[in-house]
Amino acid sequence: MRAAVDYYLALPYRIELIPDEDGYWFVHIPLLPGCITRGSLREETLNMLDEAKVLWLETALAENIAIPEPEGVNPTP
Repeated sequence: MRAAVDYYLALPYRIELIPDEDGYWFVHIPLLPGCITRGSLREETLNMLDEAKVLWLETALAENIAIPEPEGVNPTP
């Protein structure tokens, strides 16, 4: 499973990083529904997203959930 997770981690997923009105940062990966996090510092929030992405991918692979890939990427064999 690690090879599959590494494959998806290497793909160029678009992220959206948005500052909240209360001073926090909200970040998510639109192609991976539910892959989101929120933090008080920009850098911290981006690091937390990396962790959330790994967990999201591991769960999707374990549950046989289809994992969308960014446009322009050849589908996995």
